[in-house]
Amino acid sequence: MTNALIVIDVQNDFCPNGALAVAEGDEIIPRINAMMGDFDATILTQDWHPAGHTSFASSHAGSDPYTLIDMPYGAQVLWPDHCVQGTDGAAFHADLNTDTADMIIRKGYNPAIDSYSAFFENDRKTPTGLDGYLRTRGITTLTMVGLATDFCVQYSALDAATLGFNVTVLEGACRAIDMDGSLATARAAMQGAGVKLEP
Repeated sequence: MTNALIVIDVQNDFCPNGALAVAEGDEIIPRINAMMGDFDATILTQDWHPAGHTSFASSHAGSDPYTLIDMPYGAQVLWPDHCVQGTDGAAFHADLNTDTADMIIRKGYNPAIDSYSAFFENDRKTPTGLDGYLRTRGITTLTMVGLATDFCVQYSALDAATLGFNVTVLEGACRAIDMDGSLATARAAMQGAGVKLEP
C-alpha cells in the first residue's frame, strides 16, 4: 500500500508564543522530522489567511476570541488573528523539515470561509485538491500528525476516512487546544469514523 504522512499546520502561530499557541506545539517536531523518511509521500498543510479573515474575532465588532457565531456554512469559532499570509506567524516552524515535502496545501485563503481540513473548506464541499493529488499518486493510507488534534487534525482525519482512505492519527505527534472538552469529543468522533488513534 502506498502511504503518505500528512503534517498539519506546524506553524509559528500555533507554537508557543504564537498568536494561537497550542501548548507544547513545538515538542512534536523532532518526532515528525524523524518519521518523514518512512513514507512514500509527505504533504504539509499551511493555514494561510488573508488579513481581515471572517473567522477572526477582530472582523466582528464587539466579539471576543473563542466565541461561537453562525456563518452561512454553519457554526464558526472566532479566533485571534493568526497565520496571516506572508507573516512570520504563518511560516512553518523553523525546526520543521520542509525540504522533503512533496506538496504543500495552503488552506483558509478564502476570506469568507474558514478551512480546518486538509481536504475541504468548512462548507464541507469546496475541495482543496488534496484528494485528487493522493489518488493520482495511488496513495491509500494516511498517517496524520500536527496541530491541533481537536480542530484541523480531526477535520482532516474525518474527511479522509469519509473519502475512503485508511487513516491513522499519531496522538503523540499532535497537540490539542482542548477547548471545553473538544479533545474528548474529537477523539470519539475520529474513533467512530474508523480512524485509528495511536500513541
